[in-house]
Amino acid sequence: MTTSLATLTRLRAVQHRLRALIAPLDDATCRQQFHGDLSPLGWHLGHCVYVENHWLRAVVLGDDRLTRKLRDYYTPETSPKPRRGPQLPDKQRLLDQVMQQQDDNILLLSGLAEPLPAHPLLEHEYLPLFLIQHHCQHYETMLMVLNQRAIKQHPGDFHPQRRLESDDASLVRLRVPAGDFPVGGEAPKAFDNELPVHTFSQDAFYLGAKPVSNAQYLCFIEAGGYQDPGHWDEAGRAWLSEHPARAPDHWRQDDRGWWYGIDQDGPHDLDPDMPVHGLSHHEARAFARFAGARLPHEHEWEVACRLGLMYDSGHVWEWCANSFFPYPGFKPFPYDEYSLPWFDGQHYTLRGASRHTRRDIRRCSFRNFYTPEKRHVFAGLRLAW
Repeated sequence: MTTSLATLTRLRAVQHRLRALIAPLDDATCRQQFHGDLSPLGWHLGHCVYVENHWLRAVVLGDDRLTRKLRDYYTPETSPKPRRGPQLPDKQRLLDQVMQQQDDNILLLSGLAEPLPAHPLLEHEYLPLFLIQHHCQHYETMLMVLNQRAIKQHPGDFHPQRRLESDDASLVRLRVPAGDFPVGGEAPKAFDNELPVHTFSQDAFYLGAKPVSNAQYLCFIEAGGYQDPGHWDEAGRAWLSEHPARAPDHWRQDDRGWWYGIDQDGPHDLDPDMPVHGLSHHEARAFARFAGARLPHEHEWEVACRLGLMYDSGHVWEWCANSFFPYPGFKPFPYDEYSLPWFDGQHYTLRGASRHTRRDIRRCSFRNFYTPEKRHVFAGLRLAW
C-alpha cells in the first residue's frame, strides 16, 4: 500500500511547520514549561515523531526497536509534564533526529523504500491522515505555549495607541430551523469521536450571527461581571474564588487603565470587532447569563454550520454547553485512549477553529474538548437563545 503524493505533501508540510516553530529558539526555551497545563515545545516536536514511529514502524511493520527507546520520553502516561523538559536532548540534536526520522517515515509511506504490508490502518490512507491531523493539533498547542511565553516575559510597559471601548449594541441573531439533521464526520478523515453519523432532532432556536467580540466582552467587565455572583453558577463561583480572574487570560491594563492583548508576537492593541478569546468555560457561561442567553449545544452548532449559518467562524474555538460524550454506537479507533478517557463529564466541547488552526482539522464535525477551567486555549463563545 502506498500514500498519494497529495497526502504525503500535506504531511510533509505540517512536519516542516512543527520544526520551524522550534528552529529559531534557544535550547533553554525548548525545554522550559511556560504553563502548568502545557508541555515544553521540544517535547511536542519529539512526541509527534514518536507517534509517527509508533503507528508506522511498531504497529504496521512490527518493529519497535526505535519506539522502545523513546517510549518513556514521549508518552504522556510515563512522562509527567514537569519532567519532560529536563529529559529532552539538546535542541539541535532533537531537530536532527526528528528530521531524519520524518524523512524516513515519508519514504516508508511512499512505498519507495520497501512495500508496506496490507494493514487496516493504511486503508483509504487512514494513518497518514490521522498523523496530519494529530500534528496540526500539536502545532496549535505549541502556539499556545509561545503565547504563554510572551505573557510571562512581558515587562508590562506597553501603551496601546487606541483605547478599547465597550459595545453594548444588541447582538444580531439568526434563526436556525427545527428539524432532524445528520451530525457526525465521515471516514477515513474523521476521528473516532466524530463517528458514527446519526440524527439530531432540534427545536428552532436563535444563534449569534458572530462570536462575542472584544468590545462586547468589555461590557461584562465594566458592568462588574466578575464581581457579581448572579452571573456565575456554583462551579463558576468556586472556580472564581480560587482563580481571581478579571479579564481574558491574555488581556492586560496599562497605567491609564487601557486594555491591550499579548500574543506570541508581543503586546498589541485589541481590535474591538475581533472575537474575544482566552476564556474558560466558566467565563463563557457567565457572559451568556449576563447577556440573557446561553451557550449552544455542540449539535446545534454543527447543524448551523452545515446550513451555512456559522458566519465569522474560524477566529476562535467556541465553547459549547455540553460535556464531551460518545455518540450512539461509538467505537474507539485506532486506540482506546484517544477519546474514551475524556468522556468523563469533566471535559466540555468546543467547536469551530481558531486563527491558528490548520485547514486539515477545520470541518463542521470536528470536536475539540478541554476541562472548564482552561484559559490558555484560543477559545471564546457564540450565544444562543
